[in-house]
Parts: sequence; structure tokens; C-alpha cells
Amino acid sequence: MKKSIAVFLLLALVSCKKQEVTNPADTIYFGGDIVTMEGNDAVYAEAIAVKNGKILFVGTKSEAEKFHGDATEMKNLEGKTLLPGFIDSHSHLGNAMNIMGQANVSSAPVGNCATIADIIAELQKCKKNNNIKDGEWIFGWGYDDTQLAEKRHPTKMDLDKYFPNNPVYIQHVSGHLGVANSLALADAKFDKNTKDPAGGMILRLPGTTEPSGVLQEMAVHHFVEKVTEVFASQKPKLLQKALDLYAKNGITTAQEGFSDASTVAFLKQAAKEKKISIDVVSLPSFLDLETNVKDSLSNFGEYHNHLKLEGTKIVADGSPQGKTAFFTKPFLTEVPGCSHDCKGFSNVTQAQLNKMFEVAYKSKMQLFVHCNGDATIDMLLLAHETACKNLNQPLDADRRTIVIHSNFVRKGQLEKYKKYNISPSFFTNHAYFWGDVHVENLGKERAFFLSPIHTADSLGIIYTNHTDYIITPINQLFTIWSSVNRVSRSGKIIGANERTTAYQGLKAITINGAYQYFEEKTKGSLKEGKLADLVILDQNPLKVDKMKIKEILVVETIKEGKSVYKKKL
Repeated sequence: MKKSIAVFLLLALVSCKKQEVTNPADTIYFGGDIVTMEGNDAVYAEAIAVKNGKILFVGTKSEAEKFHGDATEMKNLEGKTLLPGFIDSHSHLGNAMNIMGQANVSSAPVGNCATIADIIAELQKCKKNNNIKDGEWIFGWGYDDTQLAEKRHPTKMDLDKYFPNNPVYIQHVSGHLGVANSLALADAKFDKNTKDPAGGMILRLPGTTEPSGVLQEMAVHHFVEKVTEVFASQKPKLLQKALDLYAKNGITTAQEGFSDASTVAFLKQAAKEKKISIDVVSLPSFLDLETNVKDSLSNFGEYHNHLKLEGTKIVADGSPQGKTAFFTKPFLTEVPGCSHDCKGFSNVTQAQLNKMFEVAYKSKMQLFVHCNGDATIDMLLLAHETACKNLNQPLDADRRTIVIHSNFVRKGQLEKYKKYNISPSFFTNHAYFWGDVHVENLGKERAFFLSPIHTADSLGIIYTNHTDYIITPINQLFTIWSSVNRVSRSGKIIGANERTTAYQGLKAITINGAYQYFEEKTKGSLKEGKLADLVILDQNPLKVDKMKIKEILVVETIKEGKSVYKKKL
């Protein structure tokens, strides 16, 4: 009798257990710091359960264990930190592919070029290692005149001396300037009789109209297209390498921040063939705005095999360190190609910008607008106001117009962002890479207010922060570090009052990033029903010494419940 009762009780317990686990999780994570990114202050959970690529439960470990089925994998974090996957609010995935076949002519810490001779050596190495024959193009990326011993741009003469038989083009670290040798200039049909293109400038040798080889803004367009053309056949194999690099840095949503028609076509084909492993948000070029508007109803705003065309990217001005950004007050130092009242320049006219805003707002096309200088931001705000007035639309409608960089926004302009429901994507890495340069070129008042996340946060503005890769490294922890510390190469603090908390830094690359893409209901925080896009770090950014945040390592990146990167231990 006792034996029968025991068997009955055992069967009853097994039956109860099966009843309780009617919805078993695929994986339950526990045993570390799990930061949900829900709310304005850090909220921790003991465990999260994941099923079918989505978050099933967030809460205590005892409650999570109710979803522990026979096939559930229990993952002990062993003291590591779990966060929502990082959302890249602005970078250039296409450039990440292209540079893999180019010479790295960057200065430290990205590269090793401290002199123009170092640049030449890297280009020679690239030619040899890639078996580039005479007559074929040689490309380099990332040179920074502000960090070279010569304190100047290379010229065509510097390149011609060593490469008389190859067209050569090297891109400035800003992406807004470049240098071409004589063969490359001839390919573009740039000579002493060529007029400057609209929105660009061909710099000349002193006292002549002969091109020096240095090109600004829209004058580099031919060479950017040439890069795309030369590397087109290699793109399929380079795509996965680039995606792997993003995943290695904890990114589950990446951006292709300025997509010409060929790049859009390539990404669409890659998505069709299911070759995109993390989410990619593509921003088609404003040069194709009319086509974008026609395609928007069927192709924009939704993911297709991890690819989404989100909106149109407008490049309204240039680079502050390259002295082509457009300011209301002049640069304090000499500006190449300018002799007086040197404030930089815009790439588009006010009338052109007004028209683009009106076309986009009428068709409900989201706009992402590159604006570094405050004069360009004035143009953007006027274009916004004019389009709203002409279309009889409210100024504060939920369009989520994004001002990419907003590096030198004024406080009054931030207040208009808040009033008009406009959202900035800041770039605090500038504080480290060019903070000292900005102080020299612009003065402390402007330099110390660069990418003012603290002020934006105090105004209730939803902001993000980005790397602009390949302009600065794709490392997301470095981006948090730069926003928290704002330390320059020389160790100076660039705007102490604009330093953020580590939590604000994390918001900028998680939940706020999701907001800017209209994805806050599915990404950016750990909440039941959202995608299981996760990143595991070896330390908690909220608890380590703030100067050591950039040393934190990504241990694993998980996209919709599946591991897409795991650090080899």
C-alpha cells in the first residue's frame, strides 16, 4: 500500500512539473548583472528567459525557473554582465567592406602613420600585398593631417613621386576630404580649367589654378564612386567579414549610413539570399530622393531578412576637423582654400534643403541629416519650419528627424530640437580624437560644448551616440567611455559640464537607438516580448572605474536568441 502511494505521489509530481512548463524557454540566463535598460535609472533582473528569438520572461531566478523545460539551456553568466544588444545609430557598413582592400593610412591609435612618408610606405605595402599592377587603382583610408608631423595634407606631388604609374586616392579621416595623384585627377577630368563642383572644392597650388590634389566635399564624389566600382566584385565575401566585425563589438543592429543606388541594390540582393546575419538599417542617399520616395511604400520601414531601408540621408555640411563644417563664426586658424571670414560651407543651398524636407515630409520619409556646424543646423531648423508651414503640418509631429553628429549645436538649437521633436545622434568620440584640435580651431567655448549629451538629457531630448565608423573605431565601449570622460589625446577634459553618467552612455546605444529607428517596441531593452538581441560583457560599465570602461570586452553577442559572436577564451 505504501509503495503504491509513493508511486502515485511521484507520478503526480511529474505530472505537475509537466503542467507547469507548458511554455518552456530555449535558454535562461542568470548568475550575473542583467541590466534591463528600462527606465531612467539602472534596473537589474536576476534572470531572463528566451524562446523563439524573443524574450519570454525578465525577473527573479525562481520565477524564471518556471520556464525550465527538459530542453532548456541554463546559461550561468558567472558574474558577467548581460545587456540589450548595442544599436549602432550611425556608421558606414559599406565603407567597412571597402577598406578591407585598402591601405590603412590612419594615425595612432587606429593606424601607424605619423608622417607623409609613413603614408607612402603603407600605400607601397598595399600595392605589393594585393599584387596591384601598374595602371590599377590604389586606395588608402583615414589619413589625418592634424596628427601628421608635417601638419598639412599630402599633395599630388607627394603621391606622384612614388606612384607614377597608378591612380592613387587616399581618403581623409573625416570622410569629407581626400587626396588624388595626377593619374587619379586625370581619371576624374580635374585640371586647371575645371570649376569647383557645387557643394565642393578643388584646392589649387598657390598662385595657380592647377589642382593640388586635395579635394573637399562633393569634389570627392568621383573617387568614392570609383572605390565602389573597384571593390564591387569583392563585396559578397567582404560583407560577412564586416558583419562579423560589428557583431564582435556587441552590435545587433548596424547602420549603412549613406547608401548609393548600387549599395542599396547589393544589400537587397544579400538579404534576398539570406546573407545578412544581424539587422542592417540602410539610409539611401539624398541624391536619389525622388526614387526613394517612389520606393518608400513598398521597400521602406520594414525588415526583409534583416535588412531595412529606413529613410533618406542628407549630407548638409562637412567636417569640423577638416574645416569644411559650416559655422556662424569663423575658424580661428588658417583654412585651406579660404583667405578671409572662413566659416566653412554647406553642401546644399537653403532652397535645396527646404525642397528636400518638403518632399520627405509630404511622403512621410524619415530624414537623417548630417550637420556638424551650427550654421548648418540653423539651415536644418529653417527647412523644417518651412516644410511644416507649406504642408500645414505640426512642427512637433512624430517624424523622428535625426540630426547626425550635431557636434557644434548651440543650446538654443537644442531647445528647438525639443520643441520640434527632433532627435540628435551625437559623436562624443570627437572629444578624444580631435578635442585638442577643436580647441585650437574653434576656441574653448565652442569646443567644450561639442556633442552636449548632458544638456540634451536635461532638456528631455532623446539622443544617441555613435562611432561614425570608419571615421573612429566601431568599439561601442569606447563610445561610452568618451561620453563619460570627454578626455582628449593630450589628457585634457573637453567640456567637463557635458560629461555623462555611464547609464546615459548606455541609453545612447540601446533604447534610444531603438527609438530613432521606430523600433523601441521591439528592441533596446530587456522586456517580455522584445527581440532576444543581447550582449554579454566581461564587466559592468556601471560599476567599473569610469576611465576603464573602454577596456571592457564583449564576450558574446546574441541576435534573436542565436549566438553570432563568441570570444575565444
